[in-house]
Amino acid sequence: MELIITPREREVLELISKGYKYREIAEKLFISKETVISHRKHLLSKFKVHNSAELIRTAMENNLL
Repeated sequence: MELIITPREREVLELISKGYKYREIAEKLFISKETVISHRKHLLSKFKVHNSAELIRTAMENNLL
C-alpha cells in the first residue's frame, strides 16, 4: 500500500510522532490548532487507523517517518 501525504501532513505527522501537542504544532507551523486537528484527521483517514499510535506505527512501516 502506497500512502501519499502532503508536505504539510508530513510535518504534522513528524511533530505528532515527537510528542508535540496540537497547540505546540500549530505554533511551530504558524497554523491554527483546528488546522492541525484537520491534518491529523486526514492522516487517520488516509492510513485507515483510529489513533495516533497506529498512525505513527503505520507511517514507520511505510517509511514515512
